Amino acid sequence: MAGAAFPTTTAGAAAPVLRISPHADPRGLTAGQTRVGRLLLIPALVAFGLVILGPFLHALALSLFRDNLESPQVVFIGLANFRRILSDPAVIGSFVTTAIYVSTTTAFTMALGLAWALLMHQPFPGRGALRALSLLPWVLPSTVCAFVWAWIFNSRYGVLNAILLEMGLIDFPRAWLSTAGGAMAAIVITKVWLSIPLYMAFFLAGLQTLDKEQVEAARVDGAGNWAVLRDHVLPHLRPVVLVVAVLGMIGNLQQFDTIYALTGGGPVRATAVLSVEVYRRAFEAWDIGVASAIGVLWVATILPPAYLYLRQLLRST
Repeated sequence: MAGAAFPTTTAGAAAPVLRISPHADPRGLTAGQTRVGRLLLIPALVAFGLVILGPFLHALALSLFRDNLESPQVVFIGLANFRRILSDPAVIGSFVTTAIYVSTTTAFTMALGLAWALLMHQPFPGRGALRALSLLPWVLPSTVCAFVWAWIFNSRYGVLNAILLEMGLIDFPRAWLSTAGGAMAAIVITKVWLSIPLYMAFFLAGLQTLDKEQVEAARVDGAGNWAVLRDHVLPHLRPVVLVVAVLGMIGNLQQFDTIYALTGGGPVRATAVLSVEVYRRAFEAWDIGVASAIGVLWVATILPPAYLYLRQLLRST
């Protein structure tokens, strides 16, 4: 019937009217599924509160007190610890050192991880075994890797000096870990070597979804390797690059064990990043209040990349 107020089927019968509840989830989930999902989040929220939020709030509270070996009792001093560390050249230097370490390590690891992923993406005999071996640095304990690299950079019996002397590139053994530049280069190289397998795995996963026909068409049109990488591979990997960069910055900001085992923050504070500075103030100087204040500011440096990561993650869902 013309002008009917309800839909009809092909047989002319009236189709059932679908009524959508105003309380329906916009993602298409039923009320029961939404409740189950919220219940499943409870263990993760409890773990987050016990492992992350609770200790952070405790450190935030400690940062408002004077708690060191010089004071017989804990005294509330408000923001005095923050004013003290923001005027301390040593702490400001730790922020600068952290920025240099994080930016350098993340950039080199991304470049080498992408290059290794591109190589592992090519078909050749033994590719599977080489992919598996490539993950070896990542699965080894980071402290063990730090001691291995400390042996490599050792001035007396290190492998690096032996190779350079044999090649005639240096005239005498160098004390790499005793100079500011050498120590910074050592911790960067060690962390890059440890992180390349993880970055490679991310990039390799992104390369698996690359349209091969599009690449083949570009090569038929005369595009070289650089043109394919610039115009096809990198645009396709843009979301992966963003996630890897943000996760890399967060991981490098949290790095402690490798740096402390390799250089101990030296020489003369040349590699004293924020994590090392917190350890020194808390367990060497026994100034818990100042160490907690530095830790709170350290967390503040992690929040911007964490926000970018969560924003990208929510956009992709």
